[in-house]
Amino acid sequence: MASIPIWQRLLALLAYLLPWSDGVPFGRYLFSLSPALQWLTLPALPVLMLQQMVPIGGFLLFLVLYLAVVRNQKVPYYLRFHVLQAILIDIVLVVVSLAFTVLLAPLGGGFAVRTLSNTVFMAVLVLVVFAVVECLRGRQAEIPSLSEAVRMQLY
Repeated sequence: MASIPIWQRLLALLAYLLPWSDGVPFGRYLFSLSPALQWLTLPALPVLMLQQMVPIGGFLLFLVLYLAVVRNQKVPYYLRFHVLQAILIDIVLVVVSLAFTVLLAPLGGGFAVRTLSNTVFMAVLVLVVFAVVECLRGRQAEIPSLSEAVRMQLY
């Protein structure tokens, strides 16, 4: 396999800011326990600001990434793969966030809700760090089932 240029690696890495920005709110309980963890939110700030400044900023970013990158055959496959994988992770996070809002909000901030929220945050952190490391290495981040779904969409 040919070596992936550094510019493609860095652009692919930036795609994972989308799921990270949606994963950060799940860490609010951890941030209150350990304020030093709030430094982890810094990379997501541009996307979080876009989502707050523009009412449907997250949806617009999703559309731009999907239509301009994933569906554009002129964009290298490596970039398309990572952007679509980041989008699919983000979709899963949006569904989990909705489930938290609808099903768990009536329970308040009990121990079980805090534990589930912390678990989701840590899972997203591990996924994003893994994907970023694989991007820097010039490889495709192999996430079970998700990577297969990405390949089915791209072929």
